[in-house]
Amino acid sequence: MRRIAVINQKGGVGKTTTTANLGVALAVSGHRVLLIDLDPQAHLTLNLGVDPASNENTAYEVLTQSVTAGEAVLDVRENLQLIPGHNDLVSAEAQLVSAVGREVILRDALTPLGETHDFVLIDCPPALGNLSINALAAVEEVFIPLQPHFLALQGLAELLKTVSLVQVRVNPALRVSAVVMCLYELGTRLAGEVTEDVTRFLDTARGKDVPWSQARVLETVIRRNIKLAEAPGQGQTIFEYEPRSNGAQDYRRLADEVLSMGAPAEADGESEPEGSDKREKAAVSPVREAGSAPACDPIQLPDDAESPEPESISNIA
Repeated sequence: MRRIAVINQKGGVGKTTTTANLGVALAVSGHRVLLIDLDPQAHLTLNLGVDPASNENTAYEVLTQSVTAGEAVLDVRENLQLIPGHNDLVSAEAQLVSAVGREVILRDALTPLGETHDFVLIDCPPALGNLSINALAAVEEVFIPLQPHFLALQGLAELLKTVSLVQVRVNPALRVSAVVMCLYELGTRLAGEVTEDVTRFLDTARGKDVPWSQARVLETVIRRNIKLAEAPGQGQTIFEYEPRSNGAQDYRRLADEVLSMGAPAEADGESEPEGSDKREKAAVSPVREAGSAPACDPIQLPDDAESPEPESISNIA
């Protein structure tokens, strides 16, 4: 099972569109997929034609009321399930501040599901708070949707810093796998330059002890397409709304590329360096409740002096 957080703290770059349509494309190809909506706007839930207010159990109850993932799961398409979002997730950020083991609540809730899915895709909110930390603690891979504008790159360093913190203190298996270029305008000089700059930056990380050392800019780009913007208003994905559109073609290709690239462990095949400080497990505090996994020390975000800074990221931001 591959668990992937789709994350970028900048809004409007294609996180929800990518989570929904990549998830459906994988499901159509025969894979069992679970989507999790952690955005308080619940746009992923709406995109799949589900009313956030109509569900007794949502991601909010999973994070704040000890509801298991199995109790919140909805069947929304063939091979596709959803843990819906809800506007109450706004208050979850504040409620989690004082919770013991707040970073791993989602991870613990997903544990009973076992290996029932081939893919778990988490749509993260446009902020690097407790909701996003829970997503990063529960997955092994990070996909970063990125609009090819220079302003969209400004928050990339902070995002990578957060991923590093979570990897060191909570989730040693966490890796950035891919950058997905969304809202791409073919033939423009700017789109090409930004893509080249991000590719060059990732290339400089090869062989280094950073969680994005194996990351790459995917060859598939998601072209700017009005049909992708219209589909959520009908509670449909692009494959239901306009299956012949450029958006549908792009997400089919993206699913094929995601399947071909494999999980990070398969891609790099490297074992954990013995005695590496980077891989040390975080100290733990008392368990959240009887029978739950140990909870990790709280993470200070995003300004932590001990966290590794991405090298040369300022050159592209």
